Amino acid sequence: MTKYIVYLSVAVAAIGSFSCRKYVEVEQPNQRVLKYTSDYQALLNNVTVFEGGYNMPMLSESDVDAGNSTAVQNRLTNELGNIYTWAADYYTGAQTDGVWTQQYNVIYECNAIVNGVMSSLNGTDAQKQTIYAEALAQRAYTYLMLLNMYAPVYNQATASTDLGLPLLLSPDLFVDLTRSSVQTVYDQILQDVTTALPNLLDHPSNNLHAGKAAGYATLARMYLYMQNYAKAGENAAMALRYQDSLLNLSAFGTTLTGYPRRLQHPELILCKKGARLGFFSLPLSNELLSYFSANDLRYTLYTRDGSNFSPSFTGRGSFKYNLFANDDIAIGVSVPEMMLIQAEGLARNNQPSEAMALVNKLRQKRFKAADYVALSANTGTEALNIVLAERRRELFGTGLRWFDQRRLSREPALATTVTRAFKGNNYTLEPGSNRFVYPIAPYYIQLNPEIQQNKR
Repeated sequence: MTKYIVYLSVAVAAIGSFSCRKYVEVEQPNQRVLKYTSDYQALLNNVTVFEGGYNMPMLSESDVDAGNSTAVQNRLTNELGNIYTWAADYYTGAQTDGVWTQQYNVIYECNAIVNGVMSSLNGTDAQKQTIYAEALAQRAYTYLMLLNMYAPVYNQATASTDLGLPLLLSPDLFVDLTRSSVQTVYDQILQDVTTALPNLLDHPSNNLHAGKAAGYATLARMYLYMQNYAKAGENAAMALRYQDSLLNLSAFGTTLTGYPRRLQHPELILCKKGARLGFFSLPLSNELLSYFSANDLRYTLYTRDGSNFSPSFTGRGSFKYNLFANDDIAIGVSVPEMMLIQAEGLARNNQPSEAMALVNKLRQKRFKAADYVALSANTGTEALNIVLAERRRELFGTGLRWFDQRRLSREPALATTVTRAFKGNNYTLEPGSNRFVYPIAPYYIQLNPEIQQNKR
């Protein structure tokens, strides 16, 4: 059977036609035969495909608040406004969901590699095993993020029946898209990473490629979202064994001259990017800004006065996208995230001193030496609150706050209610709300009726 390198347009079209009943004929002008091991490596080298990430969490999370700016609100039209207000539906008619489509395109490419590389020509067994392992790791990461956007928050008691995702494990165009359970998808993620880890490189050529640190970091994030904090911390610690570099922000002036690009950034373990979906012209919420001191370099370097944005607004906005020469923002797993996941695991295990040691190691790189003050905690609860606050400061603008809101909504002591004013109406997101789960675009359900919509 002939295999082909299927480029973006083909794989994207396939997502709309993945069904045992429906198929759309697609021209393939850019195809070439997948024959050699180097062909499969070329697929993994595709920055356009494998660096792609999400963007909706940057609008739905509590880090932003456009309530005091009519001009900014007017920019949030159609699906942007729907995402921002946690609407019942985001898309109408034939509208497609760019995140769903792009991420299933990644999965399609991974499946093509997993199903073909081991029988490819002109490659050593070691080369094939490494490519195979990386495709598994990339697939696992992609399913993890999709699951935590389009499926309910993990609940061990209901995960075996909660609707998860269509679980595609081969590059077929004719498949049933019935959604597997949340537990089944998590089990597949774990299986993929566990299988991949022995053959992932210790240190890949750049952070577009998944190495051992990325494998363990994916498991750390997975267990964090499953609220298994002990295992999350253990895997974060393993990731840090392979990559633990931190940037010293005091080395950069306000112009950020010399700040590294994404693919060379020493803190990024696996490079993914979030496209601008309105976030970068949105004011940061007063709640988020209250976590920063004026001498925190993350405040002075990563935020700017609202007058620097278009349209302008009162307050401050995220400047993180400018760190990469007006490119999209880095949202993949990182060294700081792993440090904070490990610290959270320690805090929840009533090890406040060990947790604070990690937090302070990070904070030393986020202040000028004269401004740095170590934080301390006497109890696990105190340490946990400090760790969660540090996550707000360190990870804002990446969408990760949305995933924290989801998991913490299951803990009454940490759950929050968010209210937004938007175009004359107030909108509220309460703990336990079905709106913590993104709706699936009706377009895909119309093509594939076996896909069940999320509860709204």
